[in-house]
Amino acid sequence: MDVPEKNPVKALDVVLMHGATEDGEGARVLRARRGRVEAGEVRPLREGRSLVPGGEVVRLEQRKDAPALYDVHVEQVVPGALAKEAEAREGPAQVSTPAYRESWERTFGSRQLN
Repeated sequence: MDVPEKNPVKALDVVLMHGATEDGEGARVLRARRGRVEAGEVRPLREGRSLVPGGEVVRLEQRKDAPALYDVHVEQVVPGALAKEAEAREGPAQVSTPAYRESWERTFGSRQLN
């Protein structure tokens, strides 16, 4: 019977609060998770305000041993986050503009459907 190993590095998702935002409504943070460290901001949810595309709704749980360190629990991924993952893929972006298609047709001819 295979028992999955617990990997504490894989489960790592923490933020370090290090100051208030310029408007004083949120906090600046450093977030460490699976092989990367990111700088960002956290803000409380407010009724009537839109969420940042590509962001996340998170619940922060303060660590008892380090008052400025919080465990992150992702509650909801805001649509647009997949765009960030797509940026991380290897290779160039695949873009097809009208000018590109016209040039393609001039060079290789238009596609004939039989």
